[in-house]
Amino acid sequence: MAAEIDRDKVRASFHRQATDYDRHAVVQGRVVEKLLVLLQAEGVSPARLLDIGAGTGRLLARLTELYPDADTVGVDLAPGMCETAARNLAGRRVRMLNADAESLPFDAESFDVVVSTSTYQWLATLDQAFDEAQRVLAPGGVFCFALFGERTLFELRESYRAVLDGGADRTHSFFSCNEVSAALERAGFDNARVSSELEVELHPDVPELLRSLKRIGAGSTAPASRRGLSERRMMLEMMESYRRRFGGEDGVPATYDVVYGVARKAEGE
Repeated sequence: MAAEIDRDKVRASFHRQATDYDRHAVVQGRVVEKLLVLLQAEGVSPARLLDIGAGTGRLLARLTELYPDADTVGVDLAPGMCETAARNLAGRRVRMLNADAESLPFDAESFDVVVSTSTYQWLATLDQAFDEAQRVLAPGGVFCFALFGERTLFELRESYRAVLDGGADRTHSFFSCNEVSAALERAGFDNARVSSELEVELHPDVPELLRSLKRIGAGSTAPASRRGLSERRMMLEMMESYRRRFGGEDGVPATYDVVYGVARKAEGE
């Protein structure tokens, strides 16, 4: 289960970084391409398609190329992301709406396909969001998504915990494959398939890694604390621990554990 999350902080963080996001979201771009392969393997020809957490519209742009006749909609919690996506997708058959994955503004059975990438890890639980995805899907519809799993940024989290000295652990925790599978089952999806793979980014040093995370809006999402990653002494100790434990001649690695899921809504619903 993910740690306690300040959703307002998440919204504001991604809103601020919307225009700069794509230049730094390298792994997220790879995830988009791999998700498209999974979706095409399902043999779908959707007339109505929804992207949850559409961000800057990177996945939506590819979807409009693959399914040019589909009525395509994107939603995102951050207004800045919606505005950036709308500009990026100008002239395409797609609509952007500012909306929450846990409370989608659509009638039941509104879409044939629901997709999402790099979004659900920012939720405290998956149940409500997966229930919403199931609700808006038509019977037989496909739910195809990717989120960051439990090994994501383990180097950063372990380095931080190593210097806590008894303080509260404010690092973000991520969902496991088992938790994702269980949430799909609770939501009533059929034939769910969940898998994961690791993606590794190399950065020159730890400060550059932290700047990169900030540029994609993915800083600490825990509520404000009197003592946390922003405290200078602990930050310096954490960075030294990270460099010593994980660094090498090529820099420092940052691991992303990408969990992919594909499921269908039962035909009889």
